[in-house]
Amino acid sequence: MVEVQPVAGYTGAEITGVDLADELDDAQVAAIWDAVLRWKVVFFRGQRLDHAGHVAFARRFGRPVVLARRGSASPADVPEVETTADRLELGGRFGMDHDEWLQRRRYSLLRGWHCDHGARVDPPAATILRAEAVPPYGGDTTWSNLAAAYAGLSAPVKEFVDRLRAEHRLGVGYQPRPGDDAYLRHLLDHQVASVHPLVRVHPETGERILYVNGYYVEQIVDLSRAESRAVLDMLLEQAVRPEYTVRFRWEPGSVAFWDNRATIHLAPSDHAHLGAPRIMHRVMLAGDVPVGVDGKPSEAITGSAPGRW
Repeated sequence: MVEVQPVAGYTGAEITGVDLADELDDAQVAAIWDAVLRWKVVFFRGQRLDHAGHVAFARRFGRPVVLARRGSASPADVPEVETTADRLELGGRFGMDHDEWLQRRRYSLLRGWHCDHGARVDPPAATILRAEAVPPYGGDTTWSNLAAAYAGLSAPVKEFVDRLRAEHRLGVGYQPRPGDDAYLRHLLDHQVASVHPLVRVHPETGERILYVNGYYVEQIVDLSRAESRAVLDMLLEQAVRPEYTVRFRWEPGSVAFWDNRATIHLAPSDHAHLGAPRIMHRVMLAGDVPVGVDGKPSEAITGSAPGRW
């Protein structure tokens, strides 16, 4: 029997009573999905999924995304699975060690908060992340509930942000290296950008979602740079207020399943010095084009089209 135990006031629940490697019946699938929609991220412990089982579980909830590019750590024979260790290779491809590459991308405290592939016109609907190996301590991930963040705004601010749209762009805020920068050239050659509503309406729950994150949002449309920066800083601080967040301690066999439309998350940066591996496997579910309060959908600027990866 699926049992759902909330773990924080607004965000996160732990689910027990289910083996994700089994063939789940419709009632179990419905109970898990209801919990994802209600709590935005749910956690399972002690699971025995392999790559094939991970994909099979994901298929019960939607269509897994197949990325056009993955690193060498990802399993070649299971294209739906991306291994997060791939990211350790990225800096080396562009003449930087991983720490420098990360620091140039996340130079501020809020910059690391993101939804997955938020610069696309159709970001993934959900993500399922599985832990294979984790350090003995550290390496926690944190999520924040963007529906709760919107609900916590004052009425005048809600009325203001309901009407706004913002440009989301891959590589926002990256600090280039002096001289020739191979990663900057890569960003320009593979640019992805879209205009999303600043408040999107969740397609299943009808909730209004404060659709901001620190990693992709470039500027609020029709506002000056100064105005946009001030408003975004205010909204980002609102989005990650501690009461809207949950932090998860990973163990081998842990699985996190979150609504990528209604959350942002922060990957850990407190474990690299431990010298212990942190190997995680990710499957994402294809999503829809966000729609604002006015009923107007997001618009692609460059680099993505609905359903095409």
